[in-house]
Amino acid sequence: MERNVEKMLNRVSVVFISIGTVLMVIMILQTPKTCISPEAPSKPHTHFPRSTCDSSPRQHLPLPKKNARLWSSKAWKSRLSSFSNYFLRFRDLGLLQNHTKALCLSAGAGHAPMALSNIGLSDVTAVELVDSIPLVKRADPHNLPFFDGVFDFAFTAHLAEALFPWRFVEEMERTVRRGGFCVVAVDECGGDDVRDIARLFHNSKVVDVANVTLEGSKRTSILFKVQDSPT
Repeated sequence: MERNVEKMLNRVSVVFISIGTVLMVIMILQTPKTCISPEAPSKPHTHFPRSTCDSSPRQHLPLPKKNARLWSSKAWKSRLSSFSNYFLRFRDLGLLQNHTKALCLSAGAGHAPMALSNIGLSDVTAVELVDSIPLVKRADPHNLPFFDGVFDFAFTAHLAEALFPWRFVEEMERTVRRGGFCVVAVDECGGDDVRDIARLFHNSKVVDVANVTLEGSKRTSILFKVQDSPT
């Protein structure tokens, strides 16, 4: 009796598995009606879809067109304008000139380097863990692929996100020449926080602290001048 019941259950299982397999194949091979263009022929679509609603190949924009679309967006222009206004302050102080060699660390999509170029700088380098060609190159800000003292000016708005802030600052100072400048923009803060940040800069001294608005947020901008390395 038990053997008969077991055989019957096995047969039922095989039947249900077969039905399920057939239904799955039908669903995979059938393009949903909502995905079919009204101008499409009446003949059913039999191609294997790459997504649940993919009745035609997708068009991929080449990089120049993709960048042009991004850079013309309202959000991009707004952030770019904010960085441009921020850097104009340093140009007015005489710290940024057309020949200044500038470095942007943790530059994201590239708003800061584009802003520096827009105010007249011809030699701007930007790095980030993920590149954004042509504005930002891929490099680890904790281990920069540059010789000592090759830049006149270095900037970052993301020191707080650095995995090792002391190493981040060390590389920032190393790549800026003696007499050059390092600038960090951090969340708005007071004297104690500024002093804590200043302690990370072993070879620089604070020459200016200002509260600014950057990318729509209140920030504190700290300007350092690189000194002689300790002997």
